[in-house]
Amino acid sequence: MKKIPLLVWIVVAIILGVLIGSFTPGMISGLNDLFGWSIPTDTIVQLFVSFSTIFSAFLSFAIPLIILGFIVPGIGSLASGAGKLLGSTVAFAYISSVAAGFLAITTAYFIYPIILKGQQLTSFENPEESLSSGYVDFTLDPPFGVMTALVLSFVLGLGLTALKTKTMLNLFIDFQTIIEKLLSYVIIPLLPVHIIGVFSNMTLAGEVAMILAVFGKVFVMVLILHWVMLLIQYIFAGTVTGRNPFTMIKGMLPAYFTALGTQSSAATIPVTVRSAKQVGIKDKIVDFAIPLCANIHLSGSMITITSCAVSVIYMTSGSLSYVDMIPLIFMLGVMMVAAPGVPGGAVMTAIGLLESMLGFDESMIALMIALYLAQDSFGTATNVTGDATIAALTEKLSDRMEKKDAARAASRSEAAS
Repeated sequence: MKKIPLLVWIVVAIILGVLIGSFTPGMISGLNDLFGWSIPTDTIVQLFVSFSTIFSAFLSFAIPLIILGFIVPGIGSLASGAGKLLGSTVAFAYISSVAAGFLAITTAYFIYPIILKGQQLTSFENPEESLSSGYVDFTLDPPFGVMTALVLSFVLGLGLTALKTKTMLNLFIDFQTIIEKLLSYVIIPLLPVHIIGVFSNMTLAGEVAMILAVFGKVFVMVLILHWVMLLIQYIFAGTVTGRNPFTMIKGMLPAYFTALGTQSSAATIPVTVRSAKQVGIKDKIVDFAIPLCANIHLSGSMITITSCAVSVIYMTSGSLSYVDMIPLIFMLGVMMVAAPGVPGGAVMTAIGLLESMLGFDESMIALMIALYLAQDSFGTATNVTGDATIAALTEKLSDRMEKKDAARAASRSEAAS
């Protein structure tokens, strides 16, 4: 049986949330009148909100573990393989992701005040007065704070590069596997239920029509930015390597459409490798760069996360500070290098930063997740399609290094003779 894509589940969850928030209060009210009951009209909404409360608490608990689980082995593994090509490929991926973030925030700075004018959510000014808190008041303290997790991850990751043995690195790689399974088998599958709770609650509060209107506008803008970023990447790579950028894009289309279906950079690696080789990039470079970039080059996800985060800020406060977003973009670039190439992995890795640097609360995080996952397929497709440009730049650098080595060898040979 074919697995139902996460995007479909998210769309179904949003629709169900809207329907539950719109119709169940009236249905319960009718039953109360018919049978003389006194059931609260928001009972069903409260049940889903109660689940969301528990899920949000667990998610807050898991975020520092997610950061630690991905960043430590990410930094440790990359550096442990040292070498100029490896370092350069990582640098190309980081620069590409940061550039994508700045493209998104710059566009949002000029476009959102126009397309989202007057679309602020009044309920977020004091959520306690208009949004239900559910039947339970569940809290779960995280093992440590988000910034502590970040700093600890950098210290441990860099420290692993100084060790000659792989024992501790292997330990963190095993820990990463545990966190990936936590994401794949617990958090991601339960997200649709969480989103039902959030949207049914917001529908009950009278905000959902505005949210869905914002969804559509942000969705279109993000798609356009994905394609613009791909054009920029391929024009730059084509200019540097002497290839026709449009021919390269055409050759990478199979990878793009495969990623739309898999929603996973890692799962698309075989198609991305084959497509990159067909556009003329050397086999040895493709075999090295594409699997690496599947996990470290997330320019499409960067655009989606940044655009969605700014839209949530705009909806909830109406203020948009370009300066405040700059440090977030540089930090997100690091986290995208360490994020897993699995569905929803990028946004889960980024949640901690959104909470610590932008002050996102539970409702804002839920909106962010829903916005992101609705576009995850297209972000992933942009990620993997852009990987070929990183491979092409790495190939160009490799050729230069080989020429320099050959020149040095020839010079030594002449001097010896």
